[in-house]
Amino acid sequence: MSVSPSARIQEARERVAARLRELRLDAGLTGQDIAVRSGWQKSKVSRIQGGVSAPSDDDIRAWCRACGAEDQADDIIAASRDANTMYTEWRRIQRTGLKRVQESRIPIHERTTYMRVYSSSVIPGMLQTQEYAQALLHDIARFHGTPDDSHAAADARVARSRILRRPGRTFLFVLEEAALRRRIGTAETMAAQLGNLLTLSTVPSVRLGVIPASADAMWPLETFTLYDEEAVYVELLTAAMTITAPTEVGQYLAAHGEMESAALFGHDAYRVIAACISALV
Repeated sequence: MSVSPSARIQEARERVAARLRELRLDAGLTGQDIAVRSGWQKSKVSRIQGGVSAPSDDDIRAWCRACGAEDQADDIIAASRDANTMYTEWRRIQRTGLKRVQESRIPIHERTTYMRVYSSSVIPGMLQTQEYAQALLHDIARFHGTPDDSHAAADARVARSRILRRPGRTFLFVLEEAALRRRIGTAETMAAQLGNLLTLSTVPSVRLGVIPASADAMWPLETFTLYDEEAVYVELLTAAMTITAPTEVGQYLAAHGEMESAALFGHDAYRVIAACISALV
């Protein structure tokens, strides 16, 4: 079940507060001890560990220093920044059209050497044909009531996917079978898209896995992309979320690993894709 962005950001803030509270308890300190060692009012300690006030980077460093846990400061700071800046509302970034959204992600694609993608509902953007991308982006623009520049946006998305053929990079895609069977556009568009998957799976840098509907796997997750081991981009209905906290990135790496272990690759995956193509006839 999807969780609203506002609930997710509050949950993220509470996780930061909980980690600081645990550091205090592990160090055998009271809230008053933290206040004295950091030169704060006790009420500030209460607000921070209660998740009422978002701590600054300096606050987190001071808290960790007071607890003798300076080595944990950077990770907690990253989690705190994520909690405050992780959401970019779709309507805001789409207000001048979807092409800009596609182009805004070029820099991180350019510097990533190992990209891991999981999708439970649609074909990932890097693997989309122009026709499939345009049909999908047109539907997104219609739903969100934003300018429909889906043709130009699809062109930008396909152009971005040329990175798949550049040397020195690895791309691991894991798709739920449902993403192959969800028809986007016409039957002809969908058939061509599935055929494109078969073609791109032969590119040396690409590894394509399919989790069959009958697989004994963990529950389907929201679509996400891992950029090396540094950041995760998660797509929700109303927002896009970027996560950089190492511990949370690690959880997504572990989840992708589980999905990969449940997926079929090579000829087994091709058979699932071929069956989906046949179902369109």
